[in-house]
Amino acid sequence: MCLLVLLLAAASVAFTHSSPSMKELINIVNKSNTTWKAGLNFPNTDLIYAKSLCGAILNGPKGPKVVHDLPDKQLPESFDARQQWPKCPTIQQIRDQGSCGSCWAFGAAEAISDRLCIHSGGEISVEISAEDLLSCCDECGMGCFGGFPAAAWDFWVKRGLVTGGLYDSNVGCRPYSLPPCEHHVNGTRPPCKGEQETPKCVQRCVGGYSPSYPKDKHFGRRSYSISEQQDQIMKELYSYGPVEAAFTVYADFLLYKTGVYQHVTGEMLGGHAIKLLGWGEENGTPYWLAANSWNSDWGDNGFFKIKRGSDECGIESEVVAGIPLN
Repeated sequence: MCLLVLLLAAASVAFTHSSPSMKELINIVNKSNTTWKAGLNFPNTDLIYAKSLCGAILNGPKGPKVVHDLPDKQLPESFDARQQWPKCPTIQQIRDQGSCGSCWAFGAAEAISDRLCIHSGGEISVEISAEDLLSCCDECGMGCFGGFPAAAWDFWVKRGLVTGGLYDSNVGCRPYSLPPCEHHVNGTRPPCKGEQETPKCVQRCVGGYSPSYPKDKHFGRRSYSISEQQDQIMKELYSYGPVEAAFTVYADFLLYKTGVYQHVTGEMLGGHAIKLLGWGEENGTPYWLAANSWNSDWGDNGFFKIKRGSDECGIESEVVAGIPLN
């Protein structure tokens, strides 16, 4: 919990003029001859707000660690779950957590949705409700103010999760109730303003949806953490589908546009959870392919690449997943 305390304390301190501006950070990154390009994603948003989006509490409790027996045949040099399982549309989806530090719930709900489809051979194609997880899992943390990714997967096993699509989608039992906003760019959505309160745990479906809340639940058989060795994570992805991972976010990550991200400069903002869905190599740099939850305007249409094999920003030390019950 000490990381969350530090984040809350940081949020009470005004951003000082002594810190580099966003434009200065962009110049530092783009002149550093690194593996990625930066651009201005935060024209009207300060770092205090950005910190509130980093809701993954790192180094928290984890489930049992799974170690895979690696096959004699080597894993492919590149892998993209979107191409491997084209009958599962949620793998391609980018969600929007709105003005809430609910990344821990989104990373889990997204990967669970994918795994339900993959496990069923494409027969089950649903959007698991991030709101159900965010609002009803008391043991996961503090809702919009931070949570533990591993606890989210454990909740799926013990209590189950209902379906629920994006804001205003009318899809599923409990669609997301917090509106999307322009996190980082000027666009058609309203600007993000301050962190919202966690929605209440309403154990019923929206009007007109059938089946009932209890009957709409999907359960996991087991949840677990994955060894930090890259081959182990790759084997998990290749065999069962996308996973949830968490890492330390620095100010320069907010400016990501293209390429393979690795930390260059900027202060630490907090922990952030995302979905890993593949791997590859770009211009000689190995990477993980990830889906963010800051809407499709951010990064590469909502996706990004982060350096693989060196535990960049802790990305390989915080990987969790699970297997569907049915």
